[in-house]
Amino acid sequence: MRKSIMLIATCFFVGCGSSSRLLKNTNRILNYPITQKVDTVDTYFGTQVEDPYRWLEDDRSEETEAWVKEQNASTFGYLDKIPFRQDLKNRLEKLWNYEKLGSPFKEGDYTYFYKNNGLQNQYVVYRQKDGGEEEVFLDPNSFSEDGTTSLMSLSFTKDGSKAAYLISEGGSDWRKGIVIDAETREIVEDTLVDIKFSGISWKGNEGFFYSSYDKPEGSELSAKTDQHKLYFHKLGTPQSEDELVFGGTPEEKHRYVWGSVSEDAKYLFISASVSTSGNKLFLKDLTNPDSELVTILDDTNSDTYLVDNEGSKLFLVTDRNAPNKKVVVVDASSPSPDNWKDLIPETENVLTVGTGGGYFFAEYMVDAISKVLQYDYSGKMIREVELPGLGSANGFGGKKEEKEFYFSFTNYNTPGSSYKYNVETGNYEQYWKPEIDFDPEAYESTQIFFTSKDGTKVPMIITHKKGLELNGKNPTILYGYGGFNISLTPSFSIVNAVWMEQGGIYAVPNLRGGGEYGKKWHLAGTKLQKQNVFDDFIAAAEYLIENKYTSKEYLAIRGGSNGGLLVGATMTQRPDLMQVALPAVGVLDMLRYHTFTAGAGWAYDYGTSEESEEMFNYLKGYSPVHNVKEGTEYPATLITTGDHDDRVVPAHSFKFAAELQENQTGNNPTLIRIETNAGHGAGTPVSKTIEQYADIFGFTFFNMGFDQLPNQAVLKEFKD
Repeated sequence: MRKSIMLIATCFFVGCGSSSRLLKNTNRILNYPITQKVDTVDTYFGTQVEDPYRWLEDDRSEETEAWVKEQNASTFGYLDKIPFRQDLKNRLEKLWNYEKLGSPFKEGDYTYFYKNNGLQNQYVVYRQKDGGEEEVFLDPNSFSEDGTTSLMSLSFTKDGSKAAYLISEGGSDWRKGIVIDAETREIVEDTLVDIKFSGISWKGNEGFFYSSYDKPEGSELSAKTDQHKLYFHKLGTPQSEDELVFGGTPEEKHRYVWGSVSEDAKYLFISASVSTSGNKLFLKDLTNPDSELVTILDDTNSDTYLVDNEGSKLFLVTDRNAPNKKVVVVDASSPSPDNWKDLIPETENVLTVGTGGGYFFAEYMVDAISKVLQYDYSGKMIREVELPGLGSANGFGGKKEEKEFYFSFTNYNTPGSSYKYNVETGNYEQYWKPEIDFDPEAYESTQIFFTSKDGTKVPMIITHKKGLELNGKNPTILYGYGGFNISLTPSFSIVNAVWMEQGGIYAVPNLRGGGEYGKKWHLAGTKLQKQNVFDDFIAAAEYLIENKYTSKEYLAIRGGSNGGLLVGATMTQRPDLMQVALPAVGVLDMLRYHTFTAGAGWAYDYGTSEESEEMFNYLKGYSPVHNVKEGTEYPATLITTGDHDDRVVPAHSFKFAAELQENQTGNNPTLIRIETNAGHGAGTPVSKTIEQYADIFGFTFFNMGFDQLPNQAVLKEFKD
């Protein structure tokens, strides 16, 4: 059923059907584009489930293309009339326009670094010799006219004489590989194609290892890909002759296969996984052409990887019998877990490990805040690194022979700076600090702990201007993720700075399903416990409201990918809790997610609708697409996705938008903004990112009742 309703708001009118806001002095009625229904029905364990928008899964059809154009026309017709949208875009551009510099790294005779002069769509790779002038090495802005072709990875041979880099076109996860002479920057052979979910790891100057799937039948952006393989490409030979090193056996599907050569070039390590958690691990002696693969782990009950080696002595990071991870040592001649010995034991805090200058750098998360300890290779602690403050430190690592390297530090109100660290003395000095039109001293971050539905204590960091009045009228974005063992640690964001400049609050809870407290915390938000994640997010919102940081009328919830699922589930379970919902590139059809691209690998976190009746019923019980109810007033919703997203295919967002537009009651708009020639987010040009956030923030402020930006006008009373 297609609905039309008159609505009252402030200053203008745009057409989005049943959820449009009408503005003063107008009584026109405009509707959402019609979304055709079909009679598709699936049967799960005897239960029939309608899927009336199945046709939107066909990303190659003319009908889907026409639907995208119509939805965008409706959405931008609304957004174009927001009176302060251009002001937000101007401010984003101004704040974004400062030089940004990545931490330097040494390859051969050169020091390389990434730099953006301010508003360049993509970072440029520069290099310089000691005492020499810097020069452009690679400029991805020249790869395409519109800036949508991006540099995704860059790998050098050990002597720095050759390099291979991967590019993404239009945001796709499918990559092309290009090999160049590093000195002359000339391309030395034909471009490799169809590389996906891969790094590049060189074997001397002979060639390199990379990973990919067979190109699927049907759409390369949505068809299932679940047999990952590791290849070796020998320089000077066609890709068709590349050696299959691992994978491709029909009796077992490894959805994620990675190959990595040790720094001393002695070993190839192969990790093979069937899902996003847990891996098998193998090694091959590269000094012996006839060597066989040696099994380190033959099950996927842990996450284990090599951090370094000294000859045949292997140092592994693992969560096997150590949910918060530890470092173990074992000899390559007998590397099975029975022979592992603890080197850096497990602690109560989650561990990640880097190496540099002949030392281990153990970074721990203490309530999502970084703590770094330096160890030698015997396991002796050398020192704790005194960080510049409370926040996130990254990049502790470098080549074994280098005694200095660079690390970065940031938090929610401090732009990232880089520091040069001496591994022998433990001293460091600031290498680079951004010159940005933003005063970190005017803002503060506070970590609090709130209680979730089942009594679990969950941390949340709340950032805003100093002197904030707790009056319940502060526009607030509650951002979450809660999945795949991923940790949300403090980091500065230009877009969040613009939000906070306007008096906004930015709140980030560390939900279950993430990795902030190790494997147990992760597992507590997976499969039949996934509801814990949504309950945590709901409790975070309730905390902010109860403590007068904000109120329902000024609360927006936001998240992307798995976080898009979080937003979709939360808004369908508790539509009364927030004023605005912002699901981005979300996993929203939980009954069919595993049938697209590499989605089957997410089953460790979600389970699938096919594995059992219990799991089917559980997934159906929270799947956002299947829980939009007729006659419900949902929050103002702006769904965002990209038409080239081949990780979480846009059909998730298309179907959710269609359901909301069909069933929404009340005055709140339900819009979908579909970025063309864009993917899951990585590599998005700066110009597109600025436009997206001007739209997102404009939509959010407007639907919180503002007719001017908050720092330009007194907050008006919210009106129904």
